Amino acid sequence: MMNAEMRSYQLAFHERWHHLKNPHVRALAWLLDAPNLLDSNAPQWQKKIASLENSVDDNVNDWLIDLDRQPDELQAILDINRFTRLGRYAEKLLAVYFAHVKRLHVHGLQVRAGKDETVGEFDFILREKEGLVHWEFATKFYLLCSRNAAYAQIQQADYFVGPNLADTLGAKMKKIFGRQLLLGTHPAAQALLSEPLVAAQALVKGWLFYRKEEPVNTIALGISSSHCHGWWCTLAEFDDHVGEDCAVLPRLAWLAPERLPLEEGMQRANLRDWLTQHFHDDPMPVMVATFKKQGDELLEVDRGFVVPNDWKERANERVRGIVAPSH
Repeated sequence: MMNAEMRSYQLAFHERWHHLKNPHVRALAWLLDAPNLLDSNAPQWQKKIASLENSVDDNVNDWLIDLDRQPDELQAILDINRFTRLGRYAEKLLAVYFAHVKRLHVHGLQVRAGKDETVGEFDFILREKEGLVHWEFATKFYLLCSRNAAYAQIQQADYFVGPNLADTLGAKMKKIFGRQLLLGTHPAAQALLSEPLVAAQALVKGWLFYRKEEPVNTIALGISSSHCHGWWCTLAEFDDHVGEDCAVLPRLAWLAPERLPLEEGMQRANLRDWLTQHFHDDPMPVMVATFKKQGDELLEVDRGFVVPNDWKERANERVRGIVAPSH
């Protein structure tokens, strides 16, 4: 079940990382320190879930502080522009960390079979004590959508759908386990490596979003009991979910709990008007956050997706195409 520890995640993050100001350094701190999305002990993951638990020791903390004071080199590596994808942004952040701790063997190695056929790409090959290890990395954001309360209890991973309805948690994990983690067994991949891989694992970070007050047994799905979570609501339900001080979270700000200058916040009524216009032109759900004021800053205390009023029906249609209900 979702527990009290999950509900206070943002406040705990602000307390732990209050000394970091740069948003990219804070995003890196979140990647290193946030709970895994998946339970590494769940039997369905076959002990193939990687973890960064206990990766932030005093040396790493000092390094993050130095990056925060002088972020220019990090920002140059990230090379952010309006086309930067969140997944690639997170990968680059982790690559900087793995290089710093001297674990990185290679990042983003493409595997080709012949001149025109791309077999796949290794996200990370890390050098560990036992040898080379392949880590597939994903940062995912899914909304639990069920046609009724009874279906929610079926606990199918495909009931977690992406905000753009193009992906589900179930489909993503099938792809990771059925294809991506097998890349090292391909002859074309083996020819690129200086030595055999000793393991292949998936590191999955992210946030899951639920209807408020909907009880969900995530343990059956192999989801970590302490995973980061938020809510989702339709535009019609907006006022019951969003506080007076709020803001839209752009995609590259979806990782760590947000910290904004006071003047960058919005009032709830203004955000409601903005969303109404947005959904008139664009059906894509929007992630928003509620903040508390602290001095001249706003600190995120809650987040969720606001979706168009017809999104739930479109999501149900997506789920119906994947899951065969038992009732």
